Amino acid sequence: MNIQKNQVVTLHYTLTEDTSDGELIEETYNAEPLAFIFGVGMMLPSFEEYLEGKVAGDSFSFTLEPENAYGEYEEQAVVEIPIGSFADENGNIDRSKLIPGAPLTMHDQEGRGYRGVVQEAKIEAIIVDFNHPMSGHTLHFKGEILEVRPATATELD
Repeated sequence: MNIQKNQVVTLHYTLTEDTSDGELIEETYNAEPLAFIFGVGMMLPSFEEYLEGKVAGDSFSFTLEPENAYGEYEEQAVVEIPIGSFADENGNIDRSKLIPGAPLTMHDQEGRGYRGVVQEAKIEAIIVDFNHPMSGHTLHFKGEILEVRPATATELD
């Protein structure tokens, strides 16, 4: 069965930076394989393009430039947020959660969530990087397709 929309694809992969010989970022070998429903927005569109039409047993190896992966690193996505924005309903600020490297989720006035990472904690402000952790990186995927099957109605819900 060829990979196409609304099919569950199960695969193992190795993700390295830049080339197949680059720094290892992530891999599924010796762990649970990745399973996802193809064509419903669960994966990067460019990732799916390279897999479309493949069948169980096929291997793959491809490189995604930043513009086809998580985008270029944007300096304007690193923002300084006034410390008062981190106060709870009583006006208290828990600085133990605002240390460099700490993940952070914030919401705008419309309730949209944004994930970031604290870069620096100042007295009056916190510097947060809202870039995706993989933005600006060239990604190389190498692996094999283990299974392709139709998604069930429950899985599609």
